[in-house]
Formats: sequence, C-alpha cells, structure tokens
Amino acid sequence: MSSVIQIENLHYTYPGDDFESLKGVSLDIEKGSFVAVLGHNGSGKSTLAKHLNAILLPSEGTVKIDGIDTADEDRLLDVRRTVGMVFQNPDNQIVANVVEDDVAFAPENLGIEPAEIRQRVDNALKTVDMYEFKQHAPHLLSGGQKQRVAIAGVIAMQPEVIVLDEPTAMLDPKGRREVIDTVTKLCREKGITIVLITHHMAECINADRVVVMSNGVIVADGTPESVFSQVELMHGEGLAVPATTELMWQLNKEGFALDLNALSVCDCAREIAKEIG
Repeated sequence: MSSVIQIENLHYTYPGDDFESLKGVSLDIEKGSFVAVLGHNGSGKSTLAKHLNAILLPSEGTVKIDGIDTADEDRLLDVRRTVGMVFQNPDNQIVANVVEDDVAFAPENLGIEPAEIRQRVDNALKTVDMYEFKQHAPHLLSGGQKQRVAIAGVIAMQPEVIVLDEPTAMLDPKGRREVIDTVTKLCREKGITIVLITHHMAECINADRVVVMSNGVIVADGTPESVFSQVELMHGEGLAVPATTELMWQLNKEGFALDLNALSVCDCAREIAKEIG
C-alpha cells in the first residue's frame, strides 16, 4: 500500500522560541490506515498535526501529502483538499445556525456546484449518524454530536485524510465513544486515512498503528500491542497504558507470565483464565 503522508527530517521552531518543538521527525503513513499519535503535553504531537495540512510549514525538512510538498504555495489548496482537520473544540468549527448549513460551508467555499453540495451534505450527515438533526441548531446539540457535525463538515470536502487533533478532549465518555466509533467507521468502511492525536489510551486500541512522541521526537512506533506492551517506556513518558495491560503487567510483577498483547477486556480475561487454569 502506498504512503499518502511522507514526512522526512521535520524540524520546527515556533517564532520567538529558543527550542525546537519538532526535532527531525520522519514518518510515512499509508493510505487507508488508522494511526494514533500519543504524547504528553508539549511532546510535539499537535505541532506535527498542524504540519499535515500546512497550517504550519517546516523550519527544516519536508512534508509531502499525496506527493505534494506542503511548502509549495501554489498547491496549498490541493493539500487542504486532501487533508481535513478536526480540532478540540467543536464550537470553534461551527459557523452556521443550522446543522446542514454548517456542513455545506466548506464545499461552498471550494466552489462546488449546489446540487453536488446537497448530495455531499446528506451523505456526510448520514455517515456520522446525524442526518435526522440536519435542521437542528448546532448549539442545542451535545458535545459529541457537535463534534460529529464538525467531522461531517470535513467529510463533505471528500478528503483522503482526516487529522483529528485531540477531538475528544472536551467530551464526556459517551461523546468520546461516539467520535471514536465514527472515525473508526470512516477508516474501515470508507477507506479514509485517519490520524488521531490523543492522550486517551483506550481510543488507540483499534488503531492500525500507534506513534508515541516525546520532546519533539518519536520514541515508539508500532501496532497497539507492541507499543502498549512497553509499559516501562510508557510510564517513563508520563503516559498510561490500557487498563487491561496495566493489570496484566502488575500481575506479572507478582509472578504471572501473561501476554501483554491482550488489549481487549475479553482477551485479557481469557489470558488470565488460561494462566490460572
């Protein structure tokens, strides 16, 4: 499978700072994959996200989106058509007083024909299970519903990639589940590449790949099983591991020999049952 995102030796320093926020990050992301990027505050994960649709440009190195260099000003619109962004606070992305008008906003600004916009809006709202709310006022929706409307607005642009920068940070557990279920479905059923920036371990369990960042560099990169089994590394970075992994790791310290790759509750229970036989 080919890469839709190619990052090579990416360095970035914010204007006025004396230190680099990104220190030579290199990363390829395959089309249609679900990649979760983890890290504590200040690790560089959100700075990395903002490079993926040219909100920020490299101080050094290159970022290519479907072969387009984000530093090429003539291709900026192409980059932003390819990569849609969803941010923490859905209220900051909602611009209209009616849900369907909000979802139509981005396609209208891209100059899409009205009939095509109508179809895109309906399809996007159906995809995130918000079609029945199309005539509702966004400010009356729950946090999870608002974030799904924001995602629908991105879907209506028909991007190849959706980058979500801590989209559940302001949501309750129900809202977090709604959003993660939605983006997982987009990846698995629609083939959209998902890059999820988060600090919630449970949101990463079903990802294809987990990338852990610390102080502007990548310190772990692999499947959720391979990354979360490195419990000491995760703890050293100030990050938790899924509760199932933590339980089995603690049991192993007491003499068990459990496989830390069992991430789900069912797999964890089976692993413990097998051990105590």
